[in-house]
This record gives sequence, structure tokens and C-alpha cells, in this order.
Amino acid sequence: MAAARVSILGMGNVLMGDDALGPYVIETLNARYEFGPGVEAIDLGTPGLDLAPYISGVDTLILVDTVLTDGNPGELRRYEKPALMNQKFRPRVSPHDPALAEALILVELAGGCPPTVVLIGITPESCARGTGLTPAVQRAVNTAVDAVLLELHECGAHFQPRRDPCQPNIWWEEPAPCMN
Repeated sequence: MAAARVSILGMGNVLMGDDALGPYVIETLNARYEFGPGVEAIDLGTPGLDLAPYISGVDTLILVDTVLTDGNPGELRRYEKPALMNQKFRPRVSPHDPALAEALILVELAGGCPPTVVLIGITPESCARGTGLTPAVQRAVNTAVDAVLLELHECGAHFQPRRDPCQPNIWWEEPAPCMN
């Protein structure tokens, strides 16, 4: 059996408060878990259409980001490929706005869109300029990590806890005690 080709992509601006959720989750995953062949966890920052090469040609795409929805700060939302691709195109009004629907459609037209696409979204409290998550979104980091691990399990991807986990490398706030 071939190794699963899975990309876990964290998106968000680390200088905009809760918008840094995706990078926090990626750093937490990489600090606590080892992934099998064909599984990668990458902090993408704030991509636009340059997101397309990261999503092309994988079997499963798991995205982690904040989502502006009704609900309480820190609340988890899960979206699948059809809902993500059926979003109305809106003008990008800031570098925060990822061009996710556009990138998915572009890759779909090129024949390389993953069959499974899931967005693990957390409702932010504040995306104001500054570093650090609000308490509600900080508490949701582990919820998002657990949701990603569930998706990995569902698609048959291999992962295991690190023998010697370390603190996540939250480089935009302070140096981490170790690097993996």
C-alpha cells in the first residue's frame, strides 16, 4: 500500500492576533507528533493564488485557519470540499483573505485537486494588529489539533506522539526551547 499523500496547511498572519491560529496549530503538531511518509504539516502564512502548488496532487488536504462565522470565539467549524469550492468570489480586501476557493477551482480545472479537502476553522475573537491569541482561541488550539489528528486517522495517514515532545516554536512571540 502506498503512503498517504496528505498536506496539513496552516494559514494566517502571525502579526494579527487570532489570525495566527493556523501557524499555532502547525507548530503544535510538529512539536508533539511525528508523521509518516507522505504527510507534511506546513505553515503557509497568508497565501493567495500561490496556494495552488501546495494543494495540487495530494490525496487529502487539511487546512487550518480562522473563519469569520456566527458563533462564539474559539468555536470549531468543519468544512468539506464542496462547501469550500462553492463560495462566492469576493474581492480580496486584505492580505489576510486567502484565495482558497479560487485556488481549489484552479487546481480542479488543472486536474490536480485532492479528492478530500477539509478546513478546520476556529471562530476568532480579535484579528487586531499584535501577536498572541485571545484566551478563547488559545484554548481552541488543542481542539483544532485533535480535529486534525481525527482527519489523519480517517484518511489512514500515519502519525505518532514524539518520544521527546518539545514546546511549539512560536517564533513570532519568543524562542522555543528546542527545534525539531
